[in-house]
Amino acid sequence: MAGKVSVVKNKPDMRQRLLKAIYPVTMWVSRLKKKKLVAVNDPSVTPPQSIYDISIQLNTGKTVLLQQYAGKKLLLVNTASNCGYTAQYAELQRLYEMFSDELVIIGFPANDFNEQEKGSDAQIAQFCQVNYGVNFPLAKKCVAVKRADQHPVFKWLSHKEQNGWNDLPPSWNFSKYLVNENGVLTHYFEPAVSPLSNVVMQALQG
Repeated sequence: MAGKVSVVKNKPDMRQRLLKAIYPVTMWVSRLKKKKLVAVNDPSVTPPQSIYDISIQLNTGKTVLLQQYAGKKLLLVNTASNCGYTAQYAELQRLYEMFSDELVIIGFPANDFNEQEKGSDAQIAQFCQVNYGVNFPLAKKCVAVKRADQHPVFKWLSHKEQNGWNDLPPSWNFSKYLVNENGVLTHYFEPAVSPLSNVVMQALQG
């Protein structure tokens, strides 16, 4: 008699259920600690170097030039799978669906902060799909987003010599940078700012 094959369906693990449950508390505590949660390019400064000259490798292995996203807003986020802010994956996915015609979100998994992203690219992609239904692009796991060897995208985002005005690197996982349709960095949002917050919505609609 042939052996019976059992199929195990992927489900969120206990740690992920816990992180989702405490996420509102994490956000509340974070907002109490932070005095400035948003930095704005005002007046608008044009970048000395174009972000569209940068190429990235997606976790699928495909290399894309950011130039292909010209004409749409870009929300660039450093992410991690085992962080108190990880539940923002669901909010980012919701935002992506709400503004699908005008916004591209790219997640950049990285292990910079407290080693909260130890998985491989395949594991990260599966984790994001199983736990949060993510279908926006994910970059290949970064070596770094805040140190000297940081990813070229985050070097551009956090050096005013390249972007024109902002020197703030990611302060933790799920820091968010908004680039407008013309390749101008317009906003930096701390992790404590929800992707679905009024301030993000207003920036996207502006």
